[in-house]
Amino acid sequence: MTLKIRRLKASDRSAWEPLWQAYLTFYGVDLAPEVCDVTWCRLVLEKGAMFALGAYDADRLVGFAHCLFHPATWAIADRLYLEDLFVAADARGLGAGRALMDAVFAAAEAQNADKVYWQTEASNRRARALYDQVGKLTAYVRYER
Repeated sequence: MTLKIRRLKASDRSAWEPLWQAYLTFYGVDLAPEVCDVTWCRLVLEKGAMFALGAYDADRLVGFAHCLFHPATWAIADRLYLEDLFVAADARGLGAGRALMDAVFAAAEAQNADKVYWQTEASNRRARALYDQVGKLTAYVRYER
C-alpha cells in the first residue's frame, strides 16, 4: 500500500460518505442526513476550525481523520481535538491509521498547538493498540448531558 495523506476537499464527498457511514455504524449511531451535510460542509470549509484529512491508497480513500482546533483556558496556544478517526476494514493493519495520526500531529505542530487529544471507547482494542503507541492514556473521566 502506497499511502498519500491530504486534506479533504468538497469533491471528495462521494468517497468520504461510505466511510463516514461505516464509522457511524461501528459506533451504533444513526445521524439525520442534514447533520451529515452540515458536518461535511464544516470539514471542507477552507477557513473553518474543523478540517478533515484523508488517507489515499492510489486514488481510493481508505481512511479519514476529522479534527478541530480550539482555544483553551489552560494555555495560550490552541489545542487540536481529533474527533473522528476511521480506516476501511479492508485497509486496517496497513499503516493508514498511523499515517493519519502522524499527519494530525504535523498539522498541530504547523499551527503551534500545544496539545493533540482524542478519545475512544474503552472496548475499542484495535484503535487503542495504535493510540497506546502514539499517545498517553490519561486518568480523566468523561461526562455528558
